[in-house]
Amino acid sequence: MAIANVLLVDDEVPFVEAMTRRLTKRNLDIVVAYSGEEALKQLEEHERIEVVILDVKMPGMDGIEALTEIRKNHPLLEVIMLTGHATVESAIDGMKQGAFDYLMKPCDIDHLISKVAEAAARKRQHENKIVEARMKEITGRIA
Repeated sequence: MAIANVLLVDDEVPFVEAMTRRLTKRNLDIVVAYSGEEALKQLEEHERIEVVILDVKMPGMDGIEALTEIRKNHPLLEVIMLTGHATVESAIDGMKQGAFDYLMKPCDIDHLISKVAEAAARKRQHENKIVEARMKEITGRIA
């Protein structure tokens, strides 16, 4: 079983291709998107995605706008913002919008994988709590 199911979103094709190879070798299942709009479509098609690695600076829908839409439509997904153009403001915006973390490009691959594993564990924990609450609700009605 993979460490996590990840959507990698970045408009730079060579970066996405290189990261996909590196992350796949380290036991992550990767789905890719090259824009914020494409990321939202991929999330509708791939329900198993647990973590989104999202570039901040992209043409069209940027990472912050995509993050806002992801939080609205997929509130349990964890999002790691990744950028080579970080400012304190963009980091604060991302965290206010509910990003799990914010990393600078180029980032250490082991650090990124560690963050992805943490984010996937958090998503799974939230899902388990929801299942437990539903089970209590169902068993409470039966009793």
